[in-house]
Amino acid sequence: MTKYIFVTGGVTSSLGKGIISASLAKLLQARGYSVTIQKFDPYINIDPGTLNPYEHGECYVTEDGAETDLDLGHYERFLNVPTSQANNITTGRIYQNVINKEREGAYLGKTVQVVPHITDEIKRNMQILGEGSEFDIVITELGGTVGDIESLPYIEAVRQLRWELGSGNSLVIHLTLIPFLAAAGELKTKPTQHSVKMLLEYGIQPDILVCRTEHHLSQEIRKKIALFCNVNINAVIESIDASTIYDVPLLMLKEQLDKIVLTKLKLPLKSDPLLDKWKSFLGRLKNPTSEVKIGLVGKYVELPDAYKSITESFIHAGAKNECKVIVKCIQSESITSDNVAEKFKGLNGVLVAPGFGSRGIEGKIEAIQYVRENDIPFFGICLGMQCAVVEFARNVLGLEDAQSTEMDENAKNPVISMMEDQKKIKNKGGTMRLGAYSCDLKKGSKAAAIYGKSHISERHRHRYEFNNSYLEQFENAGMMASGINPENNLVEIIELKNHAFFVAGQFHPELKSTVDNPHPLFVNFVAASLTHSKKK
Repeated sequence: MTKYIFVTGGVTSSLGKGIISASLAKLLQARGYSVTIQKFDPYINIDPGTLNPYEHGECYVTEDGAETDLDLGHYERFLNVPTSQANNITTGRIYQNVINKEREGAYLGKTVQVVPHITDEIKRNMQILGEGSEFDIVITELGGTVGDIESLPYIEAVRQLRWELGSGNSLVIHLTLIPFLAAAGELKTKPTQHSVKMLLEYGIQPDILVCRTEHHLSQEIRKKIALFCNVNINAVIESIDASTIYDVPLLMLKEQLDKIVLTKLKLPLKSDPLLDKWKSFLGRLKNPTSEVKIGLVGKYVELPDAYKSITESFIHAGAKNECKVIVKCIQSESITSDNVAEKFKGLNGVLVAPGFGSRGIEGKIEAIQYVRENDIPFFGICLGMQCAVVEFARNVLGLEDAQSTEMDENAKNPVISMMEDQKKIKNKGGTMRLGAYSCDLKKGSKAAAIYGKSHISERHRHRYEFNNSYLEQFENAGMMASGINPENNLVEIIELKNHAFFVAGQFHPELKSTVDNPHPLFVNFVAASLTHSKKK
C-alpha cells in the first residue's frame, strides 16, 4: 500500500516547503524507495500558465505539457524523475472538475458543497499518483500557510484522508519558523506554538515539525517545542539556513528526518542512503577551480524566481565544469546601442532569456548583435532564439524591417510568425505548443556534437516559430538550422558556424537539467564561456 506524507506550512510563506519535500524525497529515494511529490496550490487559476512571472515566478512545463508551479522544477532536479499533469493541482482545477460533474448530472440532484464534494475531489487527486502502487511513498505539499481561508478545504481533505488511510499509512510534516529577536538575543517558539494550535483546531496533529531557523536549536528549545506542540523531541527537526539548497538533503540526513519518517510509516530502513553522486556534485560546486561571469538578459530580472530553472541549470553546469558561474542579471529594457558595450564589460558569455510580449525586445536584439559581432559566447532560449533570428535578418540579410508577428502583426518581413495551428485559438490558458517534442540534429553541426546523438526530445512553450520561407536566405548567409522537428519541419535550433559559441533553441533546455544530468547545452555554453575568459 502506498504511504502518504503531507507537508504543510505555518507562520509565514516562502519557508521552503518545496525544498524540504524534495530533500526528504531524495533521502527516501536514496534508501531504495520509489517516491514522487505533488503540489496543491490554493489559487483559483486553473494553472500558472496565464500568470505573470512577477506574480508567481516561472511557469514550469512537464514532459506531458502541463504548465505547473516552479516547485515541480525542484522535485525533478532533486529526484531526476519527470513529473506530470497529476503532480500539480490548483483550486481552480478542483472546482472546474466538480462543476463539470454537476453539469453532467453526476451528483444525482444533490446540493453541491465544499464538504463533501470539493474535499472528495481533493482526496481523489491526492491519491491518483498512489494508485497502482507505482510509488511506495507520495509526498503532498500544500501551498500557502495554515490559517489562509483558501487553504481550509485542503486541510480538511487531509484530515479526512488520514482517517480513511488508517494508522501508520500517513503522516503530517509541519514546516514552521523559529524567529530570532536580535534585541532580546534569543529564539522565539511562540509563533510555532500558535501555528500548531491552529492546525489542531482543524483536527490535525502534526507528526513532525521542521523548524526554519537562522541559529541552531538548543536541546532546551527543542524540548520546549516538543512539549507545547505535542510531538516527540526527536520529531523536532532543525532546518538551518544553508548556503545552497543542495545542502538541505544532507542537513536533513544529519537530523535523521528520513529515519523518523520511515519509523512512523512502519517501513524498513533498508540500506543507508546512497548519496555518493550528490556529495560529489556538492564537492565540485563548493570547490571550483575557476569562474566565469555570464549575463542573463531578460525582462523579469527583478524577480529571481522568474528564471529559476535557468539559474539552477547554471549551477549544475558550473559544477560539471568545476567552475563558479556568476550570473549578472541585465534588464533588457535598459540595453541600447550606446550602452551595450559598457553593460557587457567583463562578461564571458550572454544568455538571452525567454518571455512574451514586445517590452524589452529591442534591448535583446541589441545584446545579440553585440555578442555576435564581438565573438562572445551566446545562448538563446525560446524568445531568445527568435530575437537572434530577427537580429540576423536585420543586420546580416539586410531586412531592416524584419520582425516577429508577435510584436507586429503587419510586419513586412515576418521572419518569426505564429504557428498555423495557433491562429484560430482564442483561449490563452493551456493552448500553446506545450511539452516534449522530437528534434533531429544535422550531422556535423555543433548541436549534434553537444548532444552526442542525432535525435533528441525537448520541452516547449510557445506560439510563434521560425518562418521557413526565409530559411534558404538564412542558411546561405551562414546561419544553420541545425535542429528540425521531423513532423512539421519546425526549426528547433539555430547556430552560427564561425563563432565562439552561438546556439539558440526554440525549446526550454533548462527544464530538463538536473543534479544527476546537467543539460549538455548549458554545460557546453559554460565551457565555451570559460574558454573565452581564458583567451581574454
